[in-house]
Amino acid sequence: MARQKIRLALVSPFLDKGYGTERTIIEWFARLADECEIHVYSQDVKDLDLSKVTLHRIPKLPGPHLFNFMWWFLANHLWRAWDRRFHGLQPDIVFSPGINCLDADVISVHIVFAEFTRRVQRELELRRNPLHFWPRLLHRKIYYALIMWLERRIYRNPRNVLVLYAEKTRKDLERCYGRAGQCHVMYLGLDHAAYNPAAHAALRDDARKQLGLSSRDLAVLMIGNDWHKKGIRVLLAAVAGLRDLPIRLLIVGREDPASFRGMVREKHVEDRVCFLPPRKDVEFYYAAADIYVGPSLEDTFALPPAEAMSCGLPIIVSRENGAFEIVTNGVDGLVLDDPRDADGLIAMIRRLCDDKQFRDSMGSAAAQTAARYTWEQNARELRVIFEEIASRKSGYSAQTLRQES
Repeated sequence: MARQKIRLALVSPFLDKGYGTERTIIEWFARLADECEIHVYSQDVKDLDLSKVTLHRIPKLPGPHLFNFMWWFLANHLWRAWDRRFHGLQPDIVFSPGINCLDADVISVHIVFAEFTRRVQRELELRRNPLHFWPRLLHRKIYYALIMWLERRIYRNPRNVLVLYAEKTRKDLERCYGRAGQCHVMYLGLDHAAYNPAAHAALRDDARKQLGLSSRDLAVLMIGNDWHKKGIRVLLAAVAGLRDLPIRLLIVGREDPASFRGMVREKHVEDRVCFLPPRKDVEFYYAAADIYVGPSLEDTFALPPAEAMSCGLPIIVSRENGAFEIVTNGVDGLVLDDPRDADGLIAMIRRLCDDKQFRDSMGSAAAQTAARYTWEQNARELRVIFEEIASRKSGYSAQTLRQES
């Protein structure tokens, strides 16, 4: 008899490859779609083949993010309860990327907000921010408080399984919530067809031409959302401290650049910084770059540094970015111990800029390291986790029924 497919409920407010966490989920579940019956509960889905999954669309509430999150958190429980009650749709596994529901069997943890909030506590103080920014700041503080309250309830539950992208997240969870068991570390995969040294070389001349980079310019790249968290302050300080070098800083993301123009003017680097929109073919930006820098204040495992490595770029990441765990410092990348250490970052960028041979050898080693990590391997590991949980739940249910009879 053919093995019955595991029925999965994927609970995520949106899915879009333009965002790191959501892109990861799409890559994983696209590779599980032929082996599992997947039901997606979401408000908005892009970049996922809907012919292979069943979408249960939940309406989005207009207004501030906090209000929609509260609605989403309640609504996805209601939608799934309706499907169980009236359609007999009982999933074997409920999967959530982050804090989305109270009943998830498996949760992928992309950030521990308690740890992140601790690190940015000073930046969240009202007195350190202009008055016009206070409403946004208050909204952020309330949202963080809500998420941390949910984290305490959900992450302390030993029955759910946590999939982590880095060992540092395991340490954060144990420190913040005393959670140690049922945690699986799985370094994220990469699309090696898109990100490889050959493709990088083929795109390089055209990409640099389109971005107005000369052969003399040394392009330093940072990609991501939430630029404060990604370390934009220390990065701008480093560029300001490298005035003698032809540095061009490329910052890619969905943030509104207007919010950061003041920082740029303060550092007097207006002619060196370029804010750029995200692209589906993000390899275009890697091709144009000479160095990738990710001095994150907090990042479970950012994909862009790993993708840059796969393209053959030398990278600099902070120790607070989980991607540092796949880096051998000084061989296939450089690791910044303190993400606020502008002088240390200046020294690292200068070393790579001044020594082309070192830069090239590091890029070559980075590509070899990145080749070990694939989405297919991630999917295989997830399948094992799902099968173990489904088997355990099935066995428990059968035992309970026998006892009740």
